[in-house]
Amino acid sequence: MVRYCEIGLKSDPVRRRFEGILKRNMIEMLASDSVEAVVTRANARLYVETDDVQGAVRSLKKVFGIASLSVANICEADVESIKELVIQVSREVLNPGDSFAIDARRDGRDYGFTSMDLEREVGTAVLESNSDKGVKVDLSNPDRTIFIEVRSNRAYIFTSYIRCHAGLPLGSQGKVVAYVNDDRGLVSAWLMMKRGCKVSVCGDCDLSLLRKYDPHLKTIDPEGAVPEKTLGFVSGNGLERLGDLEDRGLPVFMPTIGMNDGTVNRLVTQMRADRTVAVDIVYHRI
Repeated sequence: MVRYCEIGLKSDPVRRRFEGILKRNMIEMLASDSVEAVVTRANARLYVETDDVQGAVRSLKKVFGIASLSVANICEADVESIKELVIQVSREVLNPGDSFAIDARRDGRDYGFTSMDLEREVGTAVLESNSDKGVKVDLSNPDRTIFIEVRSNRAYIFTSYIRCHAGLPLGSQGKVVAYVNDDRGLVSAWLMMKRGCKVSVCGDCDLSLLRKYDPHLKTIDPEGAVPEKTLGFVSGNGLERLGDLEDRGLPVFMPTIGMNDGTVNRLVTQMRADRTVAVDIVYHRI
């Protein structure tokens, strides 16, 4: 289950267009990482079905526009099916003596139960089915939370939110050219990509990190023509190097101008860390 945040603030036509771009980017990223999957969208969510769950998580973590995702178990949207599946999940994730909470929510449809009804009934069932482990309910600071989302007559049960980069879908905000000759240039290009810009790069820095986020990243000759429909240039220059910028008749964006070296290094480390995402998978089918 894939969630976005900023896209949800747009008007309906813009939101639908951005959802379409995000879905396309997800499919392209999964394909570039050789992960077979089916991507669908409905009711402010995108759904990915795959047998390679770890691979899909690693791949989707790199897609700008995704705020978070969860590896979900799926069943019908009735109380008995939900209780049965949540009990199975709880037996896997709860350790002896653990405290737990059930966090349930649903879309606006009438399912014959409220979110509070679901939390109460499912919580009671989990407590009884794990009585041999001595588990207890703690709504304030539980050791483990089991989440339930009821949408479109299906229930999605999961145990964690995997935080992603959020931002806007790559390619939704036009084209820019980035000068990438050092870590500041690298981070500047990455930040513009996160804001939805399609970036073409000129420079002699290692671009393998940027290609993680855009498998179709283009490079251009610094002396060549500026690509058509370019909206501006991206530079990692600081205030002390503003005079080094060549006036080429377009705006110049400097996303790292207010960052110290420690912040830039942290962002580069974050970019590299996306290679090694791993999640605990508790997965059942009913």
